Amino acid sequence: MENNNKPSNEIQVELSEEMAQGTYANLAIISHSTSEFILDFIRVVPGAPKAQVKSRVILTPDNAKRLFFALQDNLAKYEEQLKGGNKTANFEDFIPPMGGVQGEA
Repeated sequence: MENNNKPSNEIQVELSEEMAQGTYANLAIISHSTSEFILDFIRVVPGAPKAQVKSRVILTPDNAKRLFFALQDNLAKYEEQLKGGNKTANFEDFIPPMGGVQGEA
C-alpha cells in the first residue's frame, strides 16, 4: 500500500507590496569571515560624492555557495535565451566598470 501522507518540503513565500517593488543597486561589495559572507548592494549615482548601501544580506558559506550556483544557472539560461533571439551575449570577456564612471544627461 502506498503512503500518501508524506510531509511536504514546499515553503510558501510571501512577498509584500513594498518588497515587490525591489531596490535598485548598481554595485555589490562582497566580504567574508570564517562563518559568513556579507553582500552589500549599493546605489552609485554619477557625480555624487557618496554611495549608499541599499541592502545588506548576510549568508552562511553553504548558502553563499547555493546562491553562487543559482546565479550561474540563471546566467546560463539567460545567455541561452539571448542566443535564441539572435542577440549575441559574450560575458567571457566582459569586465564590469568600476568607479570613476561619469554619466551625462
